[in-house]
Parts: sequence; C-alpha cells; structure tokens
Amino acid sequence: MADVLSLSVEELTAGYRSGAFSPVEVAQAHLDRAMAIDPKLAAFQLLTPDLALKQAEAALVRWRAGAPLGELDGVPVTIKDNLDISGLPTRHGSLTTPDRPASEDSPAVARLREAGVVFLGKTTTPEFAWKGTTDSKLRGITRNPWNIDYSSGGSSGGGGAALAAGVGALALGNDGGGSIRIPASFCGLFGIKPTFGRVPHRQYGLFCTTASNGPIARSVADAATMLRILARPDGRDYYAAPPPPAEWLANPDSGIRGLKIAYSPALQGIEPDAHVARAIGDAVALARDLGAEVEEVGPVIAPLHMNMTFIDHWKAGFGARLRDVPREQWDLVEPGFRTLAEEGLSVSGKALHEAEIARAKLYEVMAALHERFPILLTATTPHTAPAADVIYNSAGYDRWTDAVPYTVPFNLTGQPAASLPCASSPEGLPIGLQVVAPRFADELVMQVCQVLETAIGFQMGRKGSGPGVGTSLIS
Repeated sequence: MADVLSLSVEELTAGYRSGAFSPVEVAQAHLDRAMAIDPKLAAFQLLTPDLALKQAEAALVRWRAGAPLGELDGVPVTIKDNLDISGLPTRHGSLTTPDRPASEDSPAVARLREAGVVFLGKTTTPEFAWKGTTDSKLRGITRNPWNIDYSSGGSSGGGGAALAAGVGALALGNDGGGSIRIPASFCGLFGIKPTFGRVPHRQYGLFCTTASNGPIARSVADAATMLRILARPDGRDYYAAPPPPAEWLANPDSGIRGLKIAYSPALQGIEPDAHVARAIGDAVALARDLGAEVEEVGPVIAPLHMNMTFIDHWKAGFGARLRDVPREQWDLVEPGFRTLAEEGLSVSGKALHEAEIARAKLYEVMAALHERFPILLTATTPHTAPAADVIYNSAGYDRWTDAVPYTVPFNLTGQPAASLPCASSPEGLPIGLQVVAPRFADELVMQVCQVLETAIGFQMGRKGSGPGVGTSLIS
C-alpha cells in the first residue's frame, strides 16, 4: 500500500470509486507511515488512529453505496494543533494549555468533517504559533524531511513536515505572518493564505485580523479542492466574507498570456540569497515565456517598513495571549515568546492606533500597485530553511529581515498569497515562489500557480522530485 501515500486527491477518490483500494486501507497506510517517521520529524502533537479508522470505515460504507459526501470523502488530512477538533485537546504548542478535549470543531475543521475527511492527527506548532520555525517545550524540534538538520518552517511546520514525508494528502494550517507559506516553501509544497475572511475562522481581538486558515498541499489542484470546501460559510465568524460562487476555483488553468505581472526581486529592499534570486528569476523568465507581461518594480514597500511600523502591533498580540496564561505558569512559556509578550503588555493604545493607520496606508500602496499589475511575484523567503535548532528572532535569524519580510505584508493587508515550489538550492533544499493578488482575487492566484506549476514541473512525490515515499531522506 505504499503507493497510496503519494496519490493526489483525485486519484484517491477515483480509487475509492473503482474499488482499487479503500479509505480504510489508505488511512492505515498513512497512520503506519506517520508512526514510522514521527520519531525523527516530531511532526505530530497527537496521532488519532481510532478516530481516523472510524471515519475511514464510514467513508467506505458511503463509497460502496455510491453516495460519497463529495470530493474529499475518505481523504486523509492533518490538522494544525491550534484548531479545535471536537473531543481532542488543543495544546497550541504550549505546556500552559490544559489537556482537555475541545467541545466543538473550529469552523474550518467542521467543514472538513462535513465533507467526510479522515483526521489523521494534530500537527505541531510553536508556542501560540508565534514564529516561522516549529519547536516548543511541549514537543521539541520539528524537522524537515528533505534534510532533518533543517527546520520545516512555521508556524504550520508540523503539517508541512508530515505532508512532505508522505503523511496525509492535505494539511490544514493557518497563516498570520507567513505560517502556511513558509513551511510550504521550506518543504517543497504548495500553500495558500486566502484573502482574510474567505475561510471562516473563529478568533477574537485585534491580532486575529491578520490570520487566515488555508491548505498546504502537494499540488495546486489538491489545494483548490480543499479550499472550495474550507470557504463554505460558518455563522460563528464575525469577519467572514460572503461565500464565493458555486463554480469558484473550478477551472484554475486558463493561461497567463497577456497578464500584467509585477516582479519584486527584493521586497522591502531585503536581498535574497543568490541561489534564491536565481531560482525566482528563472520562474519569472518562464512566466514571460508563457506570454505574461512582466515588469520589475523594485522594493514596493519602504525598506524595513514592517519592523519600524508594526513591531508594537506584533508584541501587543503576544501580550494579549500571555494575559490568558496564569501568572504562576509564565516560567513554563518559551523565553523568546515571553520576552516579546511581556514587552507587549505595555504597548499603548496610541501605538496600536498608529499601527492600524499604517496598515491602511500599506493597503493603499498595494492597491495602487495592483491597479497596474493584477499579480505580484516575489520569493517566499530570502533564504531556504535554516538549521533546525536556529534561535528565532535573534541576531542570527531575525524575524523581520530573515524570516517573514516577504510574507507578513500581505497578512497586514489581507490579500491572498501563495507559495509555489520552483527549484532547489545547491544543498537540495526547496525554494518557493510567492504569488500575490488583490483581496478576493484568490482564484487568480490559483490560476497563475496552476500554469506555473505545470510549466516548472516541480511536484512533491512525483518522478523523484521530492522526499516522498521511497526517496525520503528519513526513510
């Protein structure tokens, strides 16, 4: 059954329909793979074999009756451990959170359950999803299947690591500063942060307005299938956008000939590593060859604008989270997070007000750019994956200049942005191309990514192009 681990969503459901294999067999194969790789990767906070096999058995009954719930029925998926699954604990990567079961599903999880998805388990995240690498006191370091000496990224790093290692057909993550796109880039996967509000999300407070739930996948087509389901409405989300039309994302491959594309080689004036620059330049050249009208546009955003303008906004969000932790447990919190969160406790209302004004002005900058260019291309990150034990937000790996300078602007503006694998570094680590569009133009992002994915030919688990089953460095 090893072959089923790298099948696409369409191939899995075709197999269920024909009876070539069953959801139960597929679920068991994925669970076996998870148990084999997790001691080396630490991708899972919790494996859920009993739940997965129960859901798979129910899916098998539906498929045999010719009445599946839809295009994800019986498909194995992993869920990031800052999203609630009814009956399971949600630990947020923290020793301070209670090990008690959630009373109901988060909206995105509820949509997947309604679609008949098989939940393999909950994947690791750094404490309170605060950083672009994944390690915590609760679970340790989550490692990259391409090379376990390197990070899988964060904060959806467990989902990225599991998927790249052949566990799950899809991973559900979320992105408040790059947390889907960074693991996708580091692990050779496709990931999209949808427009804010497109996927219902149950969060509260100022900081939640930067975050979106979304898919990490081995292909654009698989991500589109998941995103269509995630975007279904949920009345619990105060910020939810109206649901998209019925045919949304139904035809993602319509070409890019004549499309006007902006290319920023060094967003915010932050230069990428030479091998990253070459890979992104090659992808941009390919877009030109496919008929797009590409123009280099410079840094777009004033150099280091994010750091100077939004650091108080960032710290205040962490401070709000720390207030929810009993004071006697603060010594259990990761020191890097605690330092920033304690500083955030004293951020003034004036500073937050100024940050919100700056967000609006940043949106105006991007809106003006998109009047001329519907698409912006950049690297996803300036570097490939750092060492697994890197100290985040340190002199050696600064949040603003090394980790999220190319991703966090689009969390602040609420725009859709995706990371598409386009090449590998000389060390064999994946490199991601970021594709950005105006708010609610998620479909255009997916169309461009589908065209480029086909042309580039970099797809996880296919033709030996990644660390999937049989080629993994952790096999």
